[in-house]
Amino acid sequence: MAMEHPFKIHSDWKPAGDQPEAILALTENLKKDVKHQTLWGVTGSGKTFTMANVIQNVQKPTLVIAHNKTLAAQLADEFRAFFPENEVHYFVSYYDYYQPEAYIPHSDTYIEKDSSINDEIDRLRHAATHALLTRKDVIIVASVSCIYGIGSPEFYLSENFSFEVGQKINRNEFLQKLNTLRYERNDIDLKRGTYRLRGDVLEILPAYANNSIRIEFFGDTVEKISEVDWVTGAQMKDLTEFDVFPATHFLTPPELQKKAIEQIKNDLEIQVARFKKEGKPLEAERIEQRTNFDIEMIEQTGSCSGIENYSRYFDGRKAGEPATTLIDYFPEDKLIFIDESHMTVPQIGAMFEGDRARKDKLVEYGFRLPSAYDNRPLRWPEFYKKIDQAIYVSATPGKYEMEKTADNIIRQFIRPTGLLDPIIEIRKTKGQIDDLMAEIAKTTAKGQRVLVTTLTKRMAEELSDYLTDKGIKVAYLHSDIITLERLEILHKLRLGKFDVLIGINLLREGLDLPEVSLVAILDADKEGFLRSKTSLIQTMGRAARHVDGRVIMYADVETDSMKAAIAETTARREVQEKYNQDHGITPISISKSVAPEKIEEEKELSEIEHDFARLPKSEKKRVVADIQVRMLAAAKNLEFERAAELRDQITFLEAQIR
Repeated sequence: MAMEHPFKIHSDWKPAGDQPEAILALTENLKKDVKHQTLWGVTGSGKTFTMANVIQNVQKPTLVIAHNKTLAAQLADEFRAFFPENEVHYFVSYYDYYQPEAYIPHSDTYIEKDSSINDEIDRLRHAATHALLTRKDVIIVASVSCIYGIGSPEFYLSENFSFEVGQKINRNEFLQKLNTLRYERNDIDLKRGTYRLRGDVLEILPAYANNSIRIEFFGDTVEKISEVDWVTGAQMKDLTEFDVFPATHFLTPPELQKKAIEQIKNDLEIQVARFKKEGKPLEAERIEQRTNFDIEMIEQTGSCSGIENYSRYFDGRKAGEPATTLIDYFPEDKLIFIDESHMTVPQIGAMFEGDRARKDKLVEYGFRLPSAYDNRPLRWPEFYKKIDQAIYVSATPGKYEMEKTADNIIRQFIRPTGLLDPIIEIRKTKGQIDDLMAEIAKTTAKGQRVLVTTLTKRMAEELSDYLTDKGIKVAYLHSDIITLERLEILHKLRLGKFDVLIGINLLREGLDLPEVSLVAILDADKEGFLRSKTSLIQTMGRAARHVDGRVIMYADVETDSMKAAIAETTARREVQEKYNQDHGITPISISKSVAPEKIEEEKELSEIEHDFARLPKSEKKRVVADIQVRMLAAAKNLEFERAAELRDQITFLEAQIR
């Protein structure tokens, strides 16, 4: 596997402040094979740019792990801008909606697994693994879903097949190979993971690609291979050869599948016997019926609902062994950044126990074989073993990384922009909403934005309704809002469609909102997770990207967490002030471009819906094809909220055609 293009940053910026020292120290430690380091950088100090420079220096394939999809999307966008010549990919859970299988004994309630898979995110996941297996200049930005099993890279790589121009190959054998790789024939509607055959022309749309591959045969000889825009049919370029990778990560060779089914049957007999011995005939009958049905489905179709619960049989793993994850697709000489480590590290460590608790009931009551336990995320020790070299990145590093990297903590406390930490005020809670509204009016009059943090979702929603009634342009943001909608809300805040954003803890880590100059913290004196020193520092940091940044804490007492957060922020402000004086720097707000809202396109789509019924059928198909092109372009640029809108538009229009 050769380096296609060396990692090379494209940016008008040069390292400044204490970035050069941080970049040098991190790079030198990596070259000395230091396994763990911490980049302790204040909000707005350019930690992502520092990370990019380190990647450029060491030239290693890199995994960046973030603790939520929104932050991961933002980071992927930034790395894509820094490294346009290299492969930068986004890897998160592909579920738009996911209800895990569960059983509640006290009410005898069985909850069947229910999910909705986002096809575009699934393509991005395939694109990520394809890049890792074919190139070295790869950066993957992932959520913690990267510690869940996705199938063996050995099977994924060994089952692919290559063909080239001039090669003799029996077309029936060719199609059989595609079927083995779980591609489906569809001569009418070509989509990801399918192929179609029309005379001597075979067209494949790989699971990881935006464009299809057209193979033209002359008899049993491959006469021509070309990359084609699968929507318009326009030829993009000629190819001399092509590798076809599987349409699914969960691929098992036929001989292993037979062996796996035998193992499932053996374990079923053992479990049925155990239930009968324990006097549990209902559980014995239940597990026998459910598992035999699954076996029959696997034998007939190659899959079944909940097949992931049998994953260790197909992977060839023993009971208790960890699953193969995205990390296993990386070469050994890799670099891992754990962004916002104070949140991401605990999240990685907690995933296993939550999964195990749910599986206990399913196994105990005969809904699943014990093999279900092995369809799980990695335990922390298992994740730790997969680390070659890691850099923990945070403005507020946690206890684990501070202790783990005590001798290798690299500080980055100077902002190249000269921006100071925000001014902090404490105000009484009496009349806080009226006071807040007055501050919002002052701030928005200057064209600036406001963030307000509450303790509960109900408070966020009710305060949003109250401010809306008062004529304030406001939105709220919390965990019940789906990923793509969160991105859209943040985008509209930056554009000024909203002046105020209200949230709970989604406004803390990593979100880059340079238009925000005021952060208001309600109930700042309620000690707890959301009002701890770390949380307060992170929340206050959202105002650190604006020259007029300030924070108002509404509280009746000054808690220890408040005192500690204020003391640290004040100390950082003093350090920055001295640096500015010594270097003659005048602070300026961070400037970051924001894509304009696609008003004209939205108007056009609205008009299309209105007039669609009057169009002839051929024109209707052309219109849908045009919108599909826009959707794919939006997804490719990681504009997922726009892609989702266009996808819904396509679904609506296709229903009209039918």
